[in-house]
This record gives sequence, C-alpha cells and structure tokens, in this order.
Amino acid sequence: MNNQPQDATLSAGKGFLLLGGAPTRSSDHEHTHTSPNASIGVRVANLLAILLPFAGFIAAVVLLWGRGIGWTQLGIFFAMYLVTGFGITIGYHRLFTHKSFKTSKFMTFLIGVCGSMAVEGPVLQWTATHRQHHQHSDHEEDPHSPHVHGKGFRNMFRGLIHAHMGWLVKPLSRDMDRYVPDLQKDPVVRFIDRSFLGWVALGLILPAALGGLLTMSWWGVLLGFIWGGLVRIFFVHHITWSVNSVCHIWGGQRFKSGDESRNNVICGVLALGEGWHNNHHAFPASARHGLRWWELDLSYIVIRGMEKLGLVSDVKTPSEEHIQRKLAA
Repeated sequence: MNNQPQDATLSAGKGFLLLGGAPTRSSDHEHTHTSPNASIGVRVANLLAILLPFAGFIAAVVLLWGRGIGWTQLGIFFAMYLVTGFGITIGYHRLFTHKSFKTSKFMTFLIGVCGSMAVEGPVLQWTATHRQHHQHSDHEEDPHSPHVHGKGFRNMFRGLIHAHMGWLVKPLSRDMDRYVPDLQKDPVVRFIDRSFLGWVALGLILPAALGGLLTMSWWGVLLGFIWGGLVRIFFVHHITWSVNSVCHIWGGQRFKSGDESRNNVICGVLALGEGWHNNHHAFPASARHGLRWWELDLSYIVIRGMEKLGLVSDVKTPSEEHIQRKLAA
C-alpha cells in the first residue's frame, strides 16, 4: 500500500485539478458551454432516468401488496445494488476520477461496466462532472452545490433539491478536453463510455434473467426486472445523490477542506463508504474514505481485498502524519 501524501496535481487540459488539499478556484468560464439541441435531449434522458425507476418502485409496491416479497427478490436486489454501487464508488469515483489505485485493462473494463449499469451516465461525463465539483466545491461553478442559492430556509431547500437531482436537468456541458484528457486517451474507457446504453440494458436484463432462472417462471422474470432493475436503480440513484446533497449540509467536519463537505454516518454506510465526505475532500486521491476504525468504508475493504488478490496495486492512502497535519491546519 502506498501511504504517500495526496498533494499532487493532475494536469487537465486548460486547467489543473488539485487532488489533495483545498480545491482550487478559477474565474475561467471557457470550460462550460451550452448546446440547446443537446441540452434538451440530456434533460429528457435525465428526467426519464429519475422517473422510470420511481415508477418501477410504485409498480413493485402495487404488484406485491398483500403478497409480500421473497428471499429471491431481496437477494437479486441486494446483489445488483452492491455490484452497481461498487461500480460507482470503486470504479467511477475512486479509480476513474481520482486514480486512487491502479489495475489491469480487464479489471478496468469490468469495474467500468458495473458502474455503467448503475445508470448514472457515461463514465467520461460522470468523471468530468465530479472533477469540476472538486475544483469548485461549494462555489458558483460547482455543478451540484446546495450552497449557491442564497440564504434562508427557502433557498436552502432549493439548494438541497438542486444538489440532490435538480442539477441533472441543467443544460450544461462539460469540456472533456479540460477535465478528462487522461481518460479520453484510454481505449478501454472510451469503449465503455461509447457503449453506455448497452451496459444499461445489461443491468436490466441480468436481474430479470436471474429471477426467471431461480423461479423458473415469467413472474420471476418480471419481479427480477422490477426489484433487481428499476427499484435497485432508484435506490442507487438517491443514495448516490445524497452524497451531493446531504453530505454538504448535515454531518461533522473533521478537516478544514475549504468547502461544506461533511461526514455523515448514514450515508457512510448506505453509500458504501462515500458518506465520509469531509474525509474525502480533505484527501481526494485516497482510496480510503473512512479514516477511523469505526468509519465503515465497504468500498475500501473491497479494494484492500482486491489488492491482496493481486488485482489492484498502488493503493493510495494518507499517512497518519499527513492526517495529523491536516487536523492541525
């Protein structure tokens, strides 16, 4: 394991994204632009991504009202939740965005596919958005800060809705050449990105097929599709979005990270370690977000397991000396 300090910078085209310490600020507005035609499509797609899983959740309640739900459906739901959730936390976030560990092309492909099945957008777009978030955290150019709508309860509520999912329908495009030039050069990542819709379909077909095979019935196919597909997407989405909203409003701040990021216990558990958000903003390139023994970080546990199996290497974590320096800052 590499316990090196996380103060290195990653060159990102026209700007620099700081991967350690407080986020950098920029007055350069060249990196955002709007495209009316593209923005309408993006907004419609995002609205469908929000509404269809919710419709699936309602359908599940209606179909199973008075019937209950069996261990088969629960098992498919949790299995798909973990596979796609880790695809986001370990893959999209810690591997692609922050490069907190290294792995083979095959594992890069596998982890990227798992993240794509979470239906949170193509990997390049997701990564560009998150890097922009770190560069401008809780400032005007942060794509999903809850703190840029003014003071008062009404504006705080507006900011919360914006940070949770409202930002998804804004007509804003990312300058890929600035935020993800490194990933654009990777043929594996480019293929995963181009094939996004195929991986979305796979994430719906797999639980449906599994439900059918385990029950040997078309009813099982339907329930597998609903619980392992639509309901799972609904929960993965809202728990992930809670890191953007809840973890910038409620929780503790152990480190001065230059923003409003917070450590939230509930999100820390449900979001597979992502809820230790203040820790993450203090040490963005760290593969470990739960820095104390009681801060459960399931994603880091999986990364450590993969490291022991030789599947990943160069796992970055802050040294105790570096943590103490941050605490004293």
